[in-house]
Amino acid sequence: QVQLVESGGGLVQPGGSLRLSCAVSGTTFSLYAMGWYRQAPGKQRELVARITTGGITNYVDSVKGRFTISRDNAKNTVYLQMNSPKPEDTAVYFCNQYGLGTFFTWGQGTQVTVSS
Repeated sequence: QVQLVESGGGLVQPGGSLRLSCAVSGTTFSLYAMGWYRQAPGKQRELVARITTGGITNYVDSVKGRFTISRDNAKNTVYLQMNSPKPEDTAVYFCNQYGLGTFFTWGQGTQVTVSS
């Protein structure tokens, strides 16, 4: 069974930085495109960034130029570097595969709170 374990969240000031990690186990990680998703209170979960098996990245407009997604296939881990976060980036962040019809079972996510 695939397990997703997100970490690295916390309280960060606007303009600061934070790096999220997602460790994936139970599958061949390198075969999957991966995405970072987020869900703010009262809102639907949304895709924030994605990375293909070959390392091609794509971002939602609201985070372009500030967030960077990357992956380390040797460590079965996908990362999200968050630079210059804004209060509207406050949400629970999750990782999951991208592009297939069925998601892996969601992990617990990691809370990111952007506030001064």
